[in-house]
Amino acid sequence: MNTSHNVLFVPHGAPTFALRPGAVGAAMSRVAQQLQTPRAIIVVSPHWETAQPTVGTATKLETIHDFYGFDPALYSLSYPATGCPEAAREVVKALQAHGLSVAEDDRRGLDHGAWAPLRQMFPDADIPVVPVSVQSHAGPAHALRVGQALRDLVTQGFLLIASGNITHNLGDWRVAHQTGGSTPAYVNRFADWIHEQLLRHDVDALLDYRRQSADGVRAHPSDEHLLPLFTALGAAGEAAQAQPFYRGVSDYVIAMDGYQFIERA
Repeated sequence: MNTSHNVLFVPHGAPTFALRPGAVGAAMSRVAQQLQTPRAIIVVSPHWETAQPTVGTATKLETIHDFYGFDPALYSLSYPATGCPEAAREVVKALQAHGLSVAEDDRRGLDHGAWAPLRQMFPDADIPVVPVSVQSHAGPAHALRVGQALRDLVTQGFLLIASGNITHNLGDWRVAHQTGGSTPAYVNRFADWIHEQLLRHDVDALLDYRRQSADGVRAHPSDEHLLPLFTALGAAGEAAQAQPFYRGVSDYVIAMDGYQFIERA
């Protein structure tokens, strides 16, 4: 299997993305169609936050509707994914081999940060899924280390899908959702900054985004929705080049940029 395409950073946007995927959804579907079938999908979502890296080991993965006050149609959506305890055990061992303290959860299903992109990309739900949690308190360097620990699995036929958003300011989103208006300048400015650092493979600048980017703190009042990008960077490895498969803004303030990581020649 060609392993050079097996790491993706995908946006999940607002929960309404699941009903109205639009152009970014179409781009995500095209990327998925170009992939060889993976052994299993490791999905990292910022909507599962834990004190230490935790791996979902359930055989059946419940569709978790972890949002409130949205279109009732959203709550009828499901993604009938199956887990794979054997694949999950490989994930646990890979994390432990890199010195990480790991927990297991045999009940956790898929939150919308996981099932919304998976439902778009793999609608048949015929590939086993292993969810992995995020440690928002531990910062970007830790998220990168988690990805580095998963690198060997990527080379062995696993697909890593890191789900997040390049910008995620809930306060700005609520204002825009209630009042409409235009996209604040910082949204595209920060997305452009991230894009530039990814193309340069400047991992040090990315890790220090809150200081090195003028818009980092406003784009992410808290880290969790950008942390999966660092896990993707770690899993892709030093030889990988980030290539955007979509760049654009949804809901006024959510940069929906998605990246595939390709091995550089």
